[in-house]
Amino acid sequence: MVRNDTIGSRIFDGFNIIFLILFAVVTTVPFIYIIAGSFASQAEITARGFFLIPREPRLEAYMFIMESRLLPRSMFVSIAVTVIGTLVSMFMTVTFAYPLSKKYLAGRNVMLSLVVFTMLFNGGMIPTFLTIRMLGLLNSFWAMILPGAISIWNLIVLKNFFQGIPEELEDSARIDGASDLRVFLRIVLPLSTAALATFSLFYAVGYWNSFRPALLYLPSNSAMWPLQLVLRNIVMLAAGNIADVAWDPDMIQPPPDSIRNAVIVFATVPILLVYPFIQKHFTKGVMIGAIKG
Repeated sequence: MVRNDTIGSRIFDGFNIIFLILFAVVTTVPFIYIIAGSFASQAEITARGFFLIPREPRLEAYMFIMESRLLPRSMFVSIAVTVIGTLVSMFMTVTFAYPLSKKYLAGRNVMLSLVVFTMLFNGGMIPTFLTIRMLGLLNSFWAMILPGAISIWNLIVLKNFFQGIPEELEDSARIDGASDLRVFLRIVLPLSTAALATFSLFYAVGYWNSFRPALLYLPSNSAMWPLQLVLRNIVMLAAGNIADVAWDPDMIQPPPDSIRNAVIVFATVPILLVYPFIQKHFTKGVMIGAIKG
């Protein structure tokens, strides 16, 4: 392919480069400020306002976090919810999306209609809460996983991806005597590595950042609070909105800004460390799942 290296294309490339640099600065500077603030003293944060490099880096905020009983426990809860929730969501999504990708499935159109209907309408917060209570899931670990175990958007995109796999591959395996389960495990799943890695990341980020299920369904079980709910409470308390916070008597007192910044870093870095391991699959999985009909 011959590059059209004209003056217009150079100007266009220049604007693109400038825009991407500005976009990168806008998205990274706030996070750098949070990191810098987590190492600064309260006096420096109050005096300087905005800075990217602290004058006298300190570790007191992180030492305070590590000495707290509540934050490490909530970190463990968040890790458990993220890992187990991602496995449960992927199992339910994959086992639902694959049958829906087969046009010969009896009742397929009805099930697809019901699936799409849930994208437009839902029962609402109160009926969902009553359902969770009737199922006996209040104040339980599974209340943070099962209510949102399947993302309808992920389900539909994954179904479209499965439809793009040539049926001849599955037919040839069945001719050789493979069962439907064996075809699914040995043919379909290995060909879907990129898509599975992508949606696993989507689910993992969703579970890691989620605090609403714990806020609604764990009213009297603060021992099961995830990290994001603890972070929310700390931010709300630091802002003085005590009436809007589910307060735990054993919770740490409202921290200064340096501790609040350190908590944000403490909650963000773990999920960022997961991305490099599946980065090579991410773009490919999103593109394939998006363009397949």
